[in-house]
Amino acid sequence: MTARAREALAEADVVIGYKTYIKLIEDLLEEHQYVEGTGMRKEVERAARAVELAEQGYQVAVVSSGDPGIYGMAGVVLEVLHNRQDTQGIQVEVVPGVSAANAAAAVAGAPLMHDTAYISLSDLLTPRELIAKRVELAAQGDFVIALYNPKSKGRPDFINQVRELLLKHRKPETPVAVVRNAGREGESLVLSTLAAFTQEEIDMFTTVIIGNSQSYVRNGHLITPRGYQL
Repeated sequence: MTARAREALAEADVVIGYKTYIKLIEDLLEEHQYVEGTGMRKEVERAARAVELAEQGYQVAVVSSGDPGIYGMAGVVLEVLHNRQDTQGIQVEVVPGVSAANAAAAVAGAPLMHDTAYISLSDLLTPRELIAKRVELAAQGDFVIALYNPKSKGRPDFINQVRELLLKHRKPETPVAVVRNAGREGESLVLSTLAAFTQEEIDMFTTVIIGNSQSYVRNGHLITPRGYQL
């Protein structure tokens, strides 16, 4: 969490978010603040509620995990706001945070030192066919690839399909970092390979970083060279 995010949270009259994320910040909330936590797939409802309360004059903090502009709530809040009438008086500040890829990269070493593609494997809002196309094109372009939402109970095998797509364009020994709970209690790191990484424990609290053709592991660190002459 950035310093500005903590400040914005403290300044808020109302705090709205996914109940799991609200739980993560319980120790930062004040007794005078009104808090609304809702379940999954309620993003539009949360955004609409935030705008409604802002119209009433409250200072509202809509919380996301990681960075609100990377698979977070910033986009849907702005879309809901701009689709309503007479909301010109509402001021929106998008407060940057530390995205899962950045947090996981710091645990693993320096894997994001060159061009990187962020790809979510969640098919709730994006068809699997399009996700697979993006994965393959990123592999062809030799991007480092950070996989968000890599595995869930509803799609336990999709990550294996993604691995097969990647193996068409990348060597089996390509280094892969599997990071769970980056920056949180229970943080863990496994350094694996493209051929073997799906054998590790992977869930929705995991970020998977797949190196490019130049990435390597040295002394427990996954490193992607930028191209400096050493």
